[in-house]
Amino acid sequence: MYLWNHVPTLLTNPHTIIKPNFMAPCFHYFTFLPKIFLFTLLLLKCTQSLFISHDDECLALYLFKQSFSHLKAPEFRTFDSWRITSNASNDGSDCCLWDGVVCNNEEEDGHVIGLDLSERFLRGHINSSSSLFNLVHLQTLNLGMNDFTESEIPSQISRLKQLRSLNLSDTGFSGQIPNEISHLTQLCLLDLSGNPLKLQSPSLEKLVQNLTGLEELHLSGVDISSSVPHFLANFSSLRSIRLRNCSLRNEFPIAILQLPKLKFLSVSYNTNLTGFLPEFHNNSLLEDLNLFSTGFSGIIPKSIGNLNSLIHLSLGACSFSGIIPGSLANMTQLTLLSLGDNEFTGVVPSLLSLTKLTVLDLGDNKFVEGGLPDWLGKLTNLNELYLQGMNLYGEIPTFLGNLTKLSVVKMGTNSLFGRIPSSFMNLTQLSMINLGLNQLQGPISSSFSNFKSLQDLRLNDNNFSGKVELDWFIGLNKLEALIMARNKISFVATNNYTNGTLPELRIIDLESCNLKEYPTFLRFQHKLRFLLLSHNNIHGLIPEWSWINSQETLEMIDVSDNFITGFHQSHYFLPLVRLKCFIIANNMLHGRLPIPPRTIEVYDVSNNHLEGEIPPLICELKSLRVLALSSNNITGILPPCFGSLSNSLFALDLSANNLQGTMMNSFTQDNPLKIIALSGNQFVGQVSKSLINCTHLEILLLGDNSFDDVFPFWLGNLVELQVLILRSNKFFGELQRLTTASSQFPKLRIIDLSNNGFSGQFPHKYFQSWNAMTLVRVGQPSSMETRINFEDFEEVVSYVITITYKSSEQQFNQILNLLVAIDLSCNKFEGEIPRSLQDLHGLQSLNLSNNHFTGHVLSSLGNLKNLESLDLSRNKLSGEIPQQLLQLDFLAILNLSFNHLDGRIPQGPHFDTFDNNSYLGNLGLCGKPLLKECQNSKVSAPPQTSNMSESFLPSERVDWIVIFCGVGSGLIVGIVFGNFLYARYNDWFIERLGMKKDKWVRPLGNRRRNQAL
Repeated sequence: MYLWNHVPTLLTNPHTIIKPNFMAPCFHYFTFLPKIFLFTLLLLKCTQSLFISHDDECLALYLFKQSFSHLKAPEFRTFDSWRITSNASNDGSDCCLWDGVVCNNEEEDGHVIGLDLSERFLRGHINSSSSLFNLVHLQTLNLGMNDFTESEIPSQISRLKQLRSLNLSDTGFSGQIPNEISHLTQLCLLDLSGNPLKLQSPSLEKLVQNLTGLEELHLSGVDISSSVPHFLANFSSLRSIRLRNCSLRNEFPIAILQLPKLKFLSVSYNTNLTGFLPEFHNNSLLEDLNLFSTGFSGIIPKSIGNLNSLIHLSLGACSFSGIIPGSLANMTQLTLLSLGDNEFTGVVPSLLSLTKLTVLDLGDNKFVEGGLPDWLGKLTNLNELYLQGMNLYGEIPTFLGNLTKLSVVKMGTNSLFGRIPSSFMNLTQLSMINLGLNQLQGPISSSFSNFKSLQDLRLNDNNFSGKVELDWFIGLNKLEALIMARNKISFVATNNYTNGTLPELRIIDLESCNLKEYPTFLRFQHKLRFLLLSHNNIHGLIPEWSWINSQETLEMIDVSDNFITGFHQSHYFLPLVRLKCFIIANNMLHGRLPIPPRTIEVYDVSNNHLEGEIPPLICELKSLRVLALSSNNITGILPPCFGSLSNSLFALDLSANNLQGTMMNSFTQDNPLKIIALSGNQFVGQVSKSLINCTHLEILLLGDNSFDDVFPFWLGNLVELQVLILRSNKFFGELQRLTTASSQFPKLRIIDLSNNGFSGQFPHKYFQSWNAMTLVRVGQPSSMETRINFEDFEEVVSYVITITYKSSEQQFNQILNLLVAIDLSCNKFEGEIPRSLQDLHGLQSLNLSNNHFTGHVLSSLGNLKNLESLDLSRNKLSGEIPQQLLQLDFLAILNLSFNHLDGRIPQGPHFDTFDNNSYLGNLGLCGKPLLKECQNSKVSAPPQTSNMSESFLPSERVDWIVIFCGVGSGLIVGIVFGNFLYARYNDWFIERLGMKKDKWVRPLGNRRRNQAL
């Protein structure tokens, strides 16, 4: 019977079950509804729990369709066949003929057993009253790739007890996954991936424990936040497991990798998920193994070569180590091999047999230095090649030009040198080229204009020379990123451009490219997100159109280290609605402080000529993470609201201005601040007690002000504090004696209390608590910095301090983790030098000068092997200079002048380099380099290991032989040791010699290709 003409008036709750003894009240409605319709309604309600007819199923389907009121052509042609009619002879009324509907044709009145409406542009809500759940005979349900945003998966799904396949992927469902899914015990496929769902109650373990027939489990993107249950290794039917980005944790059950039918496994982007690779058997069916960006570690077993069905192997961004086994060459079906960003060592084995490879990633590992292997040029199917940061050395080989299918090549951050070979220009299909951070040289070829598919070109940080003309890139309509920074090139652009002539660039990085003026071609750029023009010779004003053209898109501007004086039509408010990073430091800006938009996160206008007061509007920048206003002429007091910025700030630098009054006293609790720099102003009063809330603080710079306070000993409770500068203030009084030493300044490495009025004895327990100074750091030096990650780039904030080091005031543009210094000079400390100093083995610089210390120079200072500078001048020290100081092999500066020392000056290789100034004002001293000779002509020196020479040669000859031997051996040792230090600490020496590196911005990070499949 066909009753479709009554459907529009049907009012029903399909989940209400009417039992026979409750039927009588229903007849009350006979006076309101046609009899035939009421009969249909009663039949539907009273029998749906026992039997659902084919007509009922068709009716339920039609009602489900009607719940989506937005259906329109042409996107919804699917539902053209979903017609209603009262004509029983019309085939279109049978829902078995509707698109996406499958019926059981083995029965006379076949039930609806399948519904596939995936990717049908459905948009709306699905709730517990949906007629969908009347289709109790459904075996497959696929609603994937639609939009049911703001809907939760209804618990009524448990009515579909015959479901074998449930696919709700990428549909926008949110909230908790209902426990009722665990009642669908017939499920073979469960796919809820790509939705903002949570699986915490129930847990993953409870959800799947009864689904023992599962073949495919896909929950990628679901917030699971638990372990992977071990019993999944007993689900022998499992063929596919996809749990990408699920916040999985703890150790992955490796037995799952040995399931007999498993073909696909992805647990990528679960950084807290640990595990290792088991031994593999040659009967494995694995085709896709993706562990990218997890905590898996250990070695790759040789038995991995038994996975001869594997097509995709992604082990990148893990913690694997050891050598890469040569058995990888057995996996000849591989098309993707990702081993990048691990800790592999040794050499890469030959992969010549992997002729089907289209993607190869070996970058960011610790391979031995070497060139590109020859076999690489024979993998002619390669489409993407990632070799960055893998210790490559030598020239780019010509055979790379054989890989004509390449679309991506990344070989940045290596030691490649020489010119780009002409054969490289055969790779005209390239969309991305990254050769940055190498030592390549020569001119940049104009042949890049032939790369019509080019989207991203990065040649930064090399030794390229000559001219690069913007005209070369005309016609490259897909080009989005042009990065030429820090070479020896001159970038040349004519003024003959119009709209549409040039590609619409997203990233322009022309730092240090000899630009003489603000590039006029930017007038025609409307999609710019990142503009970096620092370290050029740009003079004058930034033109007005620079703000307007990319007003809606610009996120980062860096024009630091130029000669910019301001902006056309001077802007008090920067009119850029998406701006996150604005750096115009080291220029010649005048006038008031410009106000950035509320989106700003990094704002650096330091080292200019800005005047006036800090406007209270700055306090409204709630996203601000770096605020650098140092070295200007800013005056006045800090706005009262200023402390509220500490909710978001990582770095605050107001140093070298003319600010007055007291410092802010409203630092919020547990704020993210890592550095506060207020040095070089006129702040008065006490140090703000609210600093105790800055629990992440690493650097506090309050020097060169007029703070009038006792020593803020409570700062010792800031367990992350490493640098404390209080120099040149009006601090006074004795340092409070500590009752315990365990909790005071445990990470402090640099302290400067000089030029104050501190008095009394320096408490020895302070030194005992400075645990970080007791360590001698070895290995590659690193600098203190804050890394701020944005969506598409990373900002590196390096800290700058000025301290007295090696008897002179020095500015450190980077604070290396090796630097350990104490400066207590120019105070009124008295008593003996605390013996607890002898335990600070990491100390490099010690300045106790201009105090009232008495007693002897500690002989135990000779144990401080790292000491490079020792200044004990202008005290009241007495006695002899201890011979143990000869053990200080790195001592370059020694000042013991104006004390009461006496006796012979020790003689040794390092002491022979110190002049008279090191000993002036000590009337009792004698011996070289002073003119005063000692009464006893025998020179005190370290005991010699052998006196054999005295038996064979006259003393004069012995003296000269000793001198020549000493000079010769010292020269050899110096050369060997110097080469060792230079090789190991090259960057450190460069920094120590004052070669300034970039203070704020680093090259835009190249985002690693998404390896998850």
